[in-house]
This record gives sequence, structure tokens and C-alpha cells, in this order.
Amino acid sequence: MKKKLVNQSLYRYKRYFVFVLFTVVALAIPFANIDGDHLVLLNFDKFQFHLFFTKFDMQELYLFPFLIMLLFVGLFFMTALGGRVWCGWLCPHTIFRIIYRDLIQTKLLKIRKKISNKQQEPSGQYLKRFTAVSIWTLLSLLASINFMWYFVPPHDFFVYMANPSQHLLMVGIIASLTIFLVYDIVKLQENYCIYVCPYARIQSIMYDDETVQTVYDKQRGGEIYKDGKKIYKNKKELLTTTPSADCVLCDACVAVCPTHIDIKKGMQLECINCLECADACTKVQGALGRESLITWTNEYAIKEKRKPHYFRARILVYIAVLAGLLSLLLYMGSTKEYMLLNINRTTQLYKIKENNIVENTYTMLFQNTDNVEHRYYFKVLNQENIVIKRPTEPFMIKAGKKIKKIVILKTDNILVKDASKDTAIPIKIEAYAKDDKEKIRVIRDTTFVFPRYDKLK
Repeated sequence: MKKKLVNQSLYRYKRYFVFVLFTVVALAIPFANIDGDHLVLLNFDKFQFHLFFTKFDMQELYLFPFLIMLLFVGLFFMTALGGRVWCGWLCPHTIFRIIYRDLIQTKLLKIRKKISNKQQEPSGQYLKRFTAVSIWTLLSLLASINFMWYFVPPHDFFVYMANPSQHLLMVGIIASLTIFLVYDIVKLQENYCIYVCPYARIQSIMYDDETVQTVYDKQRGGEIYKDGKKIYKNKKELLTTTPSADCVLCDACVAVCPTHIDIKKGMQLECINCLECADACTKVQGALGRESLITWTNEYAIKEKRKPHYFRARILVYIAVLAGLLSLLLYMGSTKEYMLLNINRTTQLYKIKENNIVENTYTMLFQNTDNVEHRYYFKVLNQENIVIKRPTEPFMIKAGKKIKKIVILKTDNILVKDASKDTAIPIKIEAYAKDDKEKIRVIRDTTFVFPRYDKLK
């Protein structure tokens, strides 16, 4: 009697959904902006960093290390939880290989016979293969331009491309990246994952016993390898020693593997957790009325016939660190200063004018980091006897611009009666936008140097 087909969902379609979602998001993010403030943008052209629709200038890049830490800890968390899930489900290289090999070569141009056989490279068919490379070159150019949009926003990019000869560095980066993507996807292929990618070198130190990986169930399927060598050539030989073994030694899992490994040998460095082998086994075992021998779990869970322990101490620590970093990043982002002020004293400590008027001169650099122009002025907060001599009127600064002002503070009062030395008096400068003081105001510390008492007349 024919066995009933076991209904099991394929990981492939879930991965395709993730690929499409990831691609759409990657293409859309550079266009996401509110009044010129982008969702994510590291603008080398204007020396700005945009995050969550807030713009930060280079002086405010204290946020960037937190973002880098967030990305690295997120990758560690993802690896400890799901192995090389990034490689198989989110890595652009994997997505590009799927587009080139499975979509263009197999589905579109029929250069390869079927998706389920990735071991045999196509031969002949030179016109079709040239066409596949040409299509991929155009897609690589689009991917390179999309990458550039994270550093040069689209509205500036298209303006620059109207005169490419004036922006040769940008054109060179796009051309170089396009050439690399063509070489990587067409020639280097999965060797990039095995030999080049640094993530593959360090992933094993992030694993623990409960890390979820692509695992072959030796208890059900039978042990096919011993000391790295294949013991049985066919199912008949396997059944002579292990009559209960469910593996039929069809090697469908081997034929479909993009990195050319046999998952029945056990966990290997080359495995990228794409679960193509699990899908292949699902079809074979499903036709026999059985569950797949390959799934996303770990060996301890298989031996103990349970689900993996996802929420363990290590994972909870990662979650806590990620939550802390994200909260800190959001908080620091929300406290953005819409005005920057640097105060430097001149080499001359002070001047003594008639009637014992003491002057101190400063160079102040004001920057408007808001999206609209404002009128600015400032005052001394904690010393009412120190007043502004210059400038006498508020001044205008356009959006995103800087202006340098020579500032003179003066006093006609005797602030210190010390005949032994000059005295540096701490003062606070409050600078603000006259038209929006509640939002735009900063306070900086500096000093006012008062001369020795015997220098006064």
C-alpha cells in the first residue's frame, strides 16, 4: 500500500519571502526621509550622520560607536541563537546567488536543469551564459548604486550623475563594486562563504550546545559516516547493520547543497544554514510518509526528543545588552543639539582699558544643525558683572551652516583683589536661537581671566 504523503512546509519559500522583504527594505530605506532627515544615512559628502530621521553632524558622532556595538552584539545574538542564520537567510551574497543561479540561470534562461541540483556547473550554452552574466551585471550595478545611496542620498546622487566627470570618486566606487559583485557571484560563488568571509572564521566561538543549526538525525536515519569517511554506499548496505534506518541514501541533500557538503557527516564549517538539504529530505521522506531527517535544531534536542532551549542565560544576556544599547541610542538620539558651539580663547589673556575696564577675547564657532535658519545670540549666565561688548546684535545662520565670531566680554567691576596672580573665573555661556529658545539652546563652560590687582590703576 502506498504510504501517505506527510504535509511539511518547505524552508525555501520562507527564505524567499525574507529575501524579497529584505531587498525591498534595502531599496526603500535611502528614500525614507522627513524634511531632508533620513532614516539611515552616513553622508560623507556633507559630513553628516542621519539616524531615525534625526541629523547629526561630525561633532555629534558619539552615537556612531553605539550603533556599531548594536550591530555586532546583534550579530553575536543571532549566531548564538540560530547559527549561521544570517548567512542563509539575510546575507546579500546568498540572496545574489539565489537570484543569479536559481532565478536567472535556472528559471529564466534554463541553463541549469533544476534548482535541486547545484553540484553540476553548466557547460556550453555560451550565448545563454553570456546573457545571464549581462543581466547580472545590470543588477550588480543597481545593487552598487543602492549601496552608494546609504552614503550619498538619492536626490544628491542623481544631481551628481548629471555631471559624472566631476564626481569620479563616486563613479569609481560604483564601478569597482559592480565588477566585484560580478566576479564574486559568477566566478567565486560559495567559495566566498567558505574561504573569504571573516564571519565564517569566528562563528564557532559563538556557538553553544543549544545553538540551532541544520542537523541530520542519526538516530532515525542511521550513522552514515564514521571518522569522516562514508561507511555505506547504498541503502541495502545500511539496512544490513541498521534495519531501522530511515535514510534511503538518495543524496538529494548533497545534490542541492550550494556549498557542496554532505550534512549527514555532521555539522561543518561550510554549512550556511540555508536548509536546502532539509527541503530536499522533506520531499523524499514526505513521499514515504515520514518526517524529514534534516531539520533546524541541535543534536542535544534530537537525542532528548525535545525542542531546543531558546531562552537560556546566554541569550537573555544578549537580549538585555541589545535592549540597553538600543535604549541608550534612542535616548542620546532624542537629546540632539540643534546648535553646536565651540569656544576658544585667544592667546592674549586680557586687555585693560581706561577706567579699569577688563576685556577678554574669544573665538566662538556657531553651527546651525537645524533644517531652517535662525537668529542667534548668547549671554553670560553666572556672572552678572561680565557683559558682552561684541557682537552687539543677534546674527543669522542658515540651515546647516557655520559662522565664526570674535567675541569680546568685558567688566568694569573689581571681580578679584589678588595682587599675587591673575585669576581665571569660571563662567557659563548660554547661546540660543532668538526665535526658538526652548528648542535651540546650549550651555558651554569657559573662563574669564581677571588681572592681578596691582595692574589696575
